[in-house]
Amino acid sequence: MRSGRRIPCLPVPEPELTLELPDGSELSLDQGATGADAAAAIGAGLARAALAVKVDGELRDLGSPLRGGAKFEVVTKDSPEALDLVRHDAAHVLAEAVLELWPKAKISIGPPISDGFYYDIEFPDGEAPGPDDLAPIEEAMAAHIKADEPFERRELPAAEASELFRAQDQDYKVELIDDLVSDEGTETVSLYRNGEFEDLCRGPHGPSTGRIGAFKLTSLAGAYWRGDENRQMLTRVYGTAFHSKQDLKEHLRRIEEAKTRDHRRLGPELDLFSFREESPGMPFWLPNGTTLLRLIEGEVRQQLRSRGYAEIKTPQVLDEELWHRSGHWDNYRENMYFVEAAERESGGERRRFALKPMNCPGACLVYSSGRHSYRELPLRMAEFGLVSRYEREGVLHGLLRVRAFTQDDAHVYCTLEQVTDEVDSICEAIDELYARFGFDDVRVELSTRPEKSIGTDEEWERAEGSLREALERQGREFDLSPGEGTFYGPKIDFHITDALGRSWQCGTCQLDFQMPERFELSYTGADNADHRPVMLHRALLGSMERFAGILIEHHAGRFPLWLAPVQAIVLPVADRHNDYARRVAAELEAAGARSRVDERSESVGRKIRDAELSRAPFMLVVGDNEEGEGAVSVRSHEEGDLGAVPVAEFARSIAERVA
Repeated sequence: MRSGRRIPCLPVPEPELTLELPDGSELSLDQGATGADAAAAIGAGLARAALAVKVDGELRDLGSPLRGGAKFEVVTKDSPEALDLVRHDAAHVLAEAVLELWPKAKISIGPPISDGFYYDIEFPDGEAPGPDDLAPIEEAMAAHIKADEPFERRELPAAEASELFRAQDQDYKVELIDDLVSDEGTETVSLYRNGEFEDLCRGPHGPSTGRIGAFKLTSLAGAYWRGDENRQMLTRVYGTAFHSKQDLKEHLRRIEEAKTRDHRRLGPELDLFSFREESPGMPFWLPNGTTLLRLIEGEVRQQLRSRGYAEIKTPQVLDEELWHRSGHWDNYRENMYFVEAAERESGGERRRFALKPMNCPGACLVYSSGRHSYRELPLRMAEFGLVSRYEREGVLHGLLRVRAFTQDDAHVYCTLEQVTDEVDSICEAIDELYARFGFDDVRVELSTRPEKSIGTDEEWERAEGSLREALERQGREFDLSPGEGTFYGPKIDFHITDALGRSWQCGTCQLDFQMPERFELSYTGADNADHRPVMLHRALLGSMERFAGILIEHHAGRFPLWLAPVQAIVLPVADRHNDYARRVAAELEAAGARSRVDERSESVGRKIRDAELSRAPFMLVVGDNEEGEGAVSVRSHEEGDLGAVPVAEFARSIAERVA
């Protein structure tokens, strides 16, 4: 019998790591491979172009280790996420440059935003930068970008990171870390270094500062730390960044164009609206602006009539108890105004009331004022309801962010089986309205359950499924926005794109199982038993004030003829022609055209210049010849001088143009 021999054990090779690429093919790599390794394995050109990677949809650094079985994608400058990545890089370079120029500055947060980036910074007393200081900061940033400093990530225990920033007198970073520990139980935090600068940051970042193609610091503003007016006022330095100088140049051109279209300037110039200190954030509508609002409302009312809606009107002031019942007290009270009656009620107690921030609870009270049969459903109730919402003064922005506004609200009470048809009708109405107002680029977004919400998992699944089914049945493309629904239900939002390429969220359709339950709404079914209706909240345009502001900027104040508050300005050559000018205006008004007379004792040249600044579509000059012929000399903004035209003929032409 042979004696046995020990056979040496050979090392067992580790299994390969396999990734799924966007085209469905697989890529095999050694265990421990990074995003950069994967990009290089696909191709040298892709590796050079890579900015970051996506692993199962999550954006990560190129240097992050990969896991097997994941869906993998390389992010380049052509990827949708690339611009935010570069702008995040630029924000870090901004902070690096500021600390180089102001070593005692304290930095807080610096995120990318929709059109650029910012960093909130506390500068030493008396040393806050002004507009002239932006150029030196840019010069320092350019040097760091040229140095092509790599972004290097490391992780530290939270306590160690806190001590690191405390030693640097960076109090805001210490506070952020302490809150992560207390609120989220965070044990380790990530830091990113570029050059000598190291910042607290979740990431990800591009490979190096040299990937920032072109940048520009655009403005300075004040911002309270964490949006709290009781905290330190910081200096917010705004900037933007792009992959190329040409893209940056085009963006800066749009910024200058936006300034000429700014509704906050055009509104007072065109006598549309004003704001006053007596009521901050609440617009005063002037006659021209009120006409504009009524024209917008008229278009919405046409949709109401054609789609079977009944208009209602509910009070602005409602008992505080109602808002407990609706769920707004728990989820929205920080945005509400509360009032107390000057006199006690007959029972001796003081009742507290609230200005309504939303119209839906009042609509529920209207529904519950009578019994309803399944034969009445869907029951559609619309309201142009004035609502009041508290907004911090620092975030108010003309008509686009106000404290009081009118919603073109409606609430549809229906069965779950009727939801899809109702959503179809609402989407169709929104499409028609936006086309009417000149918006043909519309993006749709489905928003799902937020972290702060009411209702059961089952109810939310049913609600989200119903809205998704409606959109898919329409064959409509939509983006998914997880966690962005309302506290009472999921929603479909409609985003329009204006003449400057900016996106605005306007229309919305929200499905709600909660409010009918809370208000104990019911209808009698075919089985003669009580059933709970489903509630659809919908707004076609949203805030009328906000939509008016968007329209002003979209059209640069030169509204299409049908929408212009004043369609024609009658300009008498001399005072002796005023009576005839008034008769012309009266004839136009009788024919349905909106006009006014400039009766000032100014030269006709001055009147023409002022009329051009008013952006009215037509100017009608009347003198001796026009009065003798019963005509007007027509000047069109679009077509120039059209010569003398009989008044009746001009009136007919306006009617034909707006038909």
